[in-house]
Amino acid sequence: MQVARVRWAGAEQFIALSPSGHAVPLDCDRETNTAPGPMELLLAALGTCTAVDVISILKKKRQKLESLEIDVSGERAKEPPTVWTKLELVYKLHGQLEDKAVRDAITLSQEKYCSVAAMLRKAAPITFRYEIHPA
Repeated sequence: MQVARVRWAGAEQFIALSPSGHAVPLDCDRETNTAPGPMELLLAALGTCTAVDVISILKKKRQKLESLEIDVSGERAKEPPTVWTKLELVYKLHGQLEDKAVRDAITLSQEKYCSVAAMLRKAAPITFRYEIHPA
């Protein structure tokens, strides 16, 4: 079993120690905004999770990916708990890439490999689109 430890640092600020030993500051007060909030980190986790899949899949398909950026946006419920109710990912890829290879890689990530997407999809629909830019 993995264990994370969260330590209160004062006000609405915390230091989370991940199971792998990395310290991550969090700030739940958007007015002081000294660090990301927990829900923001879920967006970042979703983007990172799918990015590693897409990079790996495109490499196996012998695609020449030069860069990848993913914009992850979401809408939250108006009433507590203010969970994500809608999520969208926009993949921006640069390189010599075949459209089908990119589409297949993203679909595989979203439907099979990305554990963060699988978990969040239980709370909110996830849509995606992509842009391929030449090298």
